Amino acid sequence: MTMPSTTSASSATSPAPHDSTAASTAGSTPPPHPDTKPAGIDPDAPAILTLRNAHDVIRVAPAIGGRLLDWRSDGHAVLRWPTEVDWRMPAKIRGGNPLLFPFIGRHFVDGEANRWRDATGTVRPMPQHGFARDLPFEARQLGGQSDDASGVVLTLDSRRVDQAAAYPFDFVFEVEYELLGAGRLRTTLTVENRGDTPMPYYAGTHFYFDLPHALRSESRLALADASQHRQQADGGPGAALSHRTAFALDDPLLQDTFHVLASPTPDRAGDRLLASLDTPSLGRTIRIVQPPSNAAWYAVTTWSEAPDADFYCIEPWLGLPDAIHHGQGLRWLQPHSREAAICVIEARFAR
Repeated sequence: MTMPSTTSASSATSPAPHDSTAASTAGSTPPPHPDTKPAGIDPDAPAILTLRNAHDVIRVAPAIGGRLLDWRSDGHAVLRWPTEVDWRMPAKIRGGNPLLFPFIGRHFVDGEANRWRDATGTVRPMPQHGFARDLPFEARQLGGQSDDASGVVLTLDSRRVDQAAAYPFDFVFEVEYELLGAGRLRTTLTVENRGDTPMPYYAGTHFYFDLPHALRSESRLALADASQHRQQADGGPGAALSHRTAFALDDPLLQDTFHVLASPTPDRAGDRLLASLDTPSLGRTIRIVQPPSNAAWYAVTTWSEAPDADFYCIEPWLGLPDAIHHGQGLRWLQPHSREAAICVIEARFAR
C-alpha cells in the first residue's frame, strides 16, 4: 500500500450498494415525540439520553454505536427515527446518524468484500462503514445535567474495545453533538492517533433527514462545487458522471452517489456550504456547513433505501469507500496527534 494518490479509478462497471444490509422500508407513520420511547424498543434496550434547549430536542443512544437517534426543532422533525427498531441489529436501523469509522463504505481485496490490505500486505476484515456503529461509546454530557444539557461527547477508545484484528491502531474516536440554539446542531468528529506510526482513516456521518417520499420531486438539493461518482466493482470511485450542483431529490443521478468537493469557498463567517435542501410543502430549509477545522470534508454522499422510503440521507464524508486502496480521501494521521472535522446543520421552518 502506498501513500494516498489523487488519481481517480476509471473502471465503468455497476455501482456497489451504499448499504448492503437489507431492511424493510419504513412506513409513513411520523416518528414519536422525542420525550417518549419509540414503539418496538426492547425493554432491555440501553439508556437513551435526551438533550434539549429552548428550541431543539435530540436523543442519543451511547451504547448503540453512539447513535444520534432523532432531532426535532420547534416540534418539527429534522432527523427521522423509525417507529420500530431491532436494537440487536443497529446497522439495519434506518434513522438518526450512524457513525462511520474507521473507514467508510465497502472494501475489497481480490474481489472479496469487507476486506482491506494494510501496509505490510496483511489482509484484514472490515465491516461495511466500519465497526464504530456497532460498538458502545462512553458518554459525557455538556452544559448541565439530564434534560438541561446542551450537548454530549461520545468516546470510542481502542483500549476498551477489541478491534485489533480489523484495525491494529491505538486510537480515540470522539464525537460531540452540541445544540447551538434555534435549529442548529453541530457535529464534531475528532480522531486521535496515540500510536508511534501513521494511522490511516476516513470517517463520516450518515444523517437520515425526515422527508415524506411524496415530496422528493419538489425538494431541491444544492451542493457545493462537486463532481459526481459511484463506487465501481473494483472498489474505486470511477470517472466523473457529471459536474452538477443542483438537483431535484427524485433525480436518479443522486442515488448512492459521491459528490467529490472542489476547493472550498467560505462565506463571510468562514463557513463552507456543503449542501442545502429546500422542501416548500414543509416550509423547511436545511443547510449543512463546515466551519473552519483542520480536517476538510472530502465528499457529500446522497442515498435513500427505496423510492417510497420516508427519509433521505445527505452525508458529509472525509473520504470515499475503499480509499485505503485507491487513495481518494485517504487520511494519514501522524503519531501522537489529533484532528477534527466539523459540520453544522441549520434547520429553518417557515411555519
